Amino acid sequence: MNASDPLPPVQAAPPRDLTRIWSVVAAVLFLPAAAVAGVLTLASERASRCVTYGEQCASGLPGWLFGWGAALGVVALVVAVAAPAVRVRRAALAVQVLAECAALLVIVSHA
Repeated sequence: MNASDPLPPVQAAPPRDLTRIWSVVAAVLFLPAAAVAGVLTLASERASRCVTYGEQCASGLPGWLFGWGAALGVVALVVAVAAPAVRVRRAALAVQVLAECAALLVIVSHA
């Protein structure tokens, strides 16, 4: 080899897509977050009075919103883990996080 021959360009490794990992992490952390939100809700004066005496029971946000939020989060988790395209996985992760936040908001709204 000649010393004047240029070396072939070094190709950088493509950036690693972590949307699948983040999607699973968000799904796993939803259960403890829901438990903490439930405990914080029960710790409020209005909710504890409602549970203890049946007084000042506010309806909060409708329960179907929690069901739809949780179901949408599960569907988005499946899409984020199974989809081959990076753009679809990123969109599914965003939908999953927003759906989980909506479900947590329903829990906290009963405080």
